[in-house]
Amino acid sequence: MPKMKTKSSCKKRFKVTATGRIKAGQAGKRHGMIKRTKKFIRDARGTTVLSKADEQIIKPMMPYAR
Repeated sequence: MPKMKTKSSCKKRFKVTATGRIKAGQAGKRHGMIKRTKKFIRDARGTTVLSKADEQIIKPMMPYAR
């Protein structure tokens, strides 16, 4: 059986936590920060854990993630 390939886009964008959830950077902070509220900018710092529905899409693309 040949090795399975990990999607390159996924290995760049996502990490798997110790409990098996998928961690990703916050969306919506590339440009247009002037029109955003201060609260939005504060809340969008750092990383976030994906929802269960999004996890089911990403996990098959990362077969060797633990």
